[in-house]
Amino acid sequence: MKFRFEQDPKKIEQESFRQIRELTDLSQLSIEEQQVTMRIVHSLGLPHLAEQVRFSANACHAGMAALKKSAPILCDVEMVKQGITKRMISSEPLCYLNHPDVAQLAKEKAETRTMAALDLWQENLAGSIVIIGNAPTALFKLLEMIASGADKPALIIGMPVGFVGAQESKQALWSHHQTLGVECITLLGREGGSAVASASCNALLRCNSGELY
Repeated sequence: MKFRFEQDPKKIEQESFRQIRELTDLSQLSIEEQQVTMRIVHSLGLPHLAEQVRFSANACHAGMAALKKSAPILCDVEMVKQGITKRMISSEPLCYLNHPDVAQLAKEKAETRTMAALDLWQENLAGSIVIIGNAPTALFKLLEMIASGADKPALIIGMPVGFVGAQESKQALWSHHQTLGVECITLLGREGGSAVASASCNALLRCNSGELY
């Protein structure tokens, strides 16, 4: 049995983004916002998601600047961490979900492990890139921490997926980012996930490298 299909990775990527541009209206977005939005659409294969992406005023430029300075990249789960393009970064992204202290912290505080892991983010939070692609509870807690005076990241990529709290946590980020004084990229609604969240960061890394579609 023999199938005919495109095998050249560059041609596959080029054709994918050509189709995405054809299927979405990106005309109101900056060049960098277009790149992020297309990566989001590409990650899930759903053109309508372009209408649900939200960028704060300086989100892309703040994120790109932080990445150029090799700022810490903080991830809520290992799947987000593994999705970051390693050839474009100089240090490993950080995820504390499986840190030996986290399970006990979560038990003591009666909260999720992803929430407890944020307690270990404190020393790396200032000027960081925060990527939350799985846990709404982590996004809610991050917003509470910042409201209570925690250091502010350079950019929050908040895209948890699911039915309980996901939509609400992203709406909270979008509704309060100006009051909290943080830059953010989010995907409103239930859709999201680790692949979409890491792809958004990868898009900014590619913008820094001049890899544009």
